[in-house]
Amino acid sequence: MAIQWFPGHMHLTKKAISERIKEIDVVIELLDARLPGSSANPMLAELTSGKPALKVLNKQDLADPVRTPLWLAHYNSLPATRAIELDASDTAPARRLIDACHALAPTRGSMVKPMRVLICGIPNVGKSTLINTLTGKRATKTGDEAGITKIEQRIVLADGFYLWDTPGMLWPRIIVAKSGYNLAASGAIGRNAFEEEEVALELLDYLIKHYPASLEARYKVKVVSGITDEQMLEEIGRKRGAVLAKGRINLQKAAEIVIYEFRAGTLGRITLETPDEFAGWLAAGQKLDAERQLKKDKIETNRLIKFKKIPRAEKPRHSDATETPDTPDTP
Repeated sequence: MAIQWFPGHMHLTKKAISERIKEIDVVIELLDARLPGSSANPMLAELTSGKPALKVLNKQDLADPVRTPLWLAHYNSLPATRAIELDASDTAPARRLIDACHALAPTRGSMVKPMRVLICGIPNVGKSTLINTLTGKRATKTGDEAGITKIEQRIVLADGFYLWDTPGMLWPRIIVAKSGYNLAASGAIGRNAFEEEEVALELLDYLIKHYPASLEARYKVKVVSGITDEQMLEEIGRKRGAVLAKGRINLQKAAEIVIYEFRAGTLGRITLETPDEFAGWLAAGQKLDAERQLKKDKIETNRLIKFKKIPRAEKPRHSDATETPDTPDTP
């Protein structure tokens, strides 16, 4: 099942960013350090094209410390882009944002030429917590739920440094199936848009292959060769007491446990993708999307022909003297 979530306020956010971006000097995009590729908004990249970008891998304290440097190197290799990692609740690294923005736009930052920064990202990535840390006060609401912030806010961080906060925004169609599952597991997608059991199984499938020791340590289970995600979910449910009548496992409860403990970091420091993995998923998603679009275009063309909205393509005629008559079109 493809996971999609684009409520109405996100459409308004897209419009607000389109209007605001004309006067912005630097764009800060907060990414989830546990899924840096999946949490990068392709629609945002299109809206802010041409502007210096600061990629902030937030929640780095929950991410795999071996994989985070790979993602920092990936983003730092892009033109007009810098990348840093931080934990939004830590005051000291949060101040690095201002210095990084000045490095990207060195002529801005005075009272005459103030630095104008737009901060954006997917829902529940930690923007509100970060801004509250930067300002030293509760400037915005926070919570472990997608879609807390609903309006654009202007915040003065320092003399000559203005920050515009925007609501969390996804994109209308997620073409990378794995990204949809990773976003759901992280809490970026509203609960009404996915099935917990399906997301938990996808999560466990990845953890069995890449983080078996984390599963064994947390759930006291043995990750044996060939074990499936379904078997692992049942075993976790059994270990955690999610048992129904006649020994049946409450898979819904087990799934909720797995997702919650991944989000909370009690499963350990985990990153669900590497730059190479995500590049492969993206290429496959783009190929599938292009094929899907070709099918849609063909269906639409045939529909228009059927209702005589567009003429059929003319058949080529022979140039020699003994011309073969055209065969009538088959209705």
